[in-house]
Amino acid sequence: MVPAFTAARAYAAVQAQAQSLGQAASAGMADAAQGPGFGDMLKGVLNDTIASSRQAEQLMTAQVQGKANLVDVVTAISSAETNLQTVMAIRDQVIAAYQQVMQMQI
Repeated sequence: MVPAFTAARAYAAVQAQAQSLGQAASAGMADAAQGPGFGDMLKGVLNDTIASSRQAEQLMTAQVQGKANLVDVVTAISSAETNLQTVMAIRDQVIAAYQQVMQMQI
């Protein structure tokens, strides 16, 4: 079961990604009638997860060197962990949907 906070964070991330892609579409970068694709949103969420993990790693390194506050490090690690849990929840849902499609009779 996915915690409510993780689900809310995943929804907010996908919604923000959809809005940014929608703005890009209205600016002429893509067909405005088509809208953002699922793959584009998924790619954006994955990039955000990777970025938060890298930021947490950088803060850990800086804290070991005595240049960062411990509270900031813990906050960054918690954020990266939540992002990773979000990606794992999305992955689990995609796998479940794929399995349901594969079990359908033609």
